Amino acid sequence: MNIFEYTDRLPISRACELSGISRGAYYAWISSPAHLRSGFGEGEVLAEIQEIVIEFPGYGYRRVAAELKRRGYGINHKKVLSIMRENNLIIKKRERKLYTTNSNHGLAIYPNLAKHLVPSFINQLWVADITYIRLGYMFAYLAAILDAFSRKVVGWALRESLDSNLTFSALRMALYRRDFAPGLIHHSDRGVQYACKDYTDLLDKHGILISMAATGNPYENAQIESFIATLKREEVYLSDYDDIAEALQRIGLFIEDVYNTKRLHSSLGYLPPAEFERGLITLK
Repeated sequence: MNIFEYTDRLPISRACELSGISRGAYYAWISSPAHLRSGFGEGEVLAEIQEIVIEFPGYGYRRVAAELKRRGYGINHKKVLSIMRENNLIIKKRERKLYTTNSNHGLAIYPNLAKHLVPSFINQLWVADITYIRLGYMFAYLAAILDAFSRKVVGWALRESLDSNLTFSALRMALYRRDFAPGLIHHSDRGVQYACKDYTDLLDKHGILISMAATGNPYENAQIESFIATLKREEVYLSDYDDIAEALQRIGLFIEDVYNTKRLHSSLGYLPPAEFERGLITLK
């Protein structure tokens, strides 16, 4: 029997069984570039992808794309990623914990000014934090600053190095973008990146009050922690970045075009932060 009588309507494993040939022999032949299939439907590819992720549950989309090529499907990895996302076939990565805060330093520590503050308008309280982003076998680091009232990300930066230039870049973006009055509070953890003299001097220069959370208490910075959790769940864990350039592009698009502009926030009456802020300015 000819295996191609079955491959258009059955999974490869079942087609091989009915045809009396091994899967290995079939893949060895079909993986030749001369025999890559064209004109197949997305439903056919989806069935193969489902079979692959059941057999190899740890596979990311790149390995799935490579396996599809072995099975004769000439489809690029970006299309495979799109199909897997649409059909909830992406496997969440389990990351080892990587600490970004070093509070063991001799720099000045500032009191917590945000502990009992409930902001009533934008640019009263900014909250800042750092997280890590996996890039293959290395890490990059994201610094972000969030307006606590509107939940809008007002400044951010992604770098390969966890140093003060990372937080400086995020702060400079926020200072450039926002129109604020002296007395704005900047709240962060006690990490050296936020406590270093150059960073605190820049805040002082613009009349921004410095606030720091107690050591080891992430709940004092819950809003920025919530943003980071959303970023990881809705972008980072669903992606497999080639390098920092791709991570910068994809994360930037998520922050600016999705999180700030389109994603609905229950705490804002199911409005995106940018739209919520426009409404405030109109009413003011």
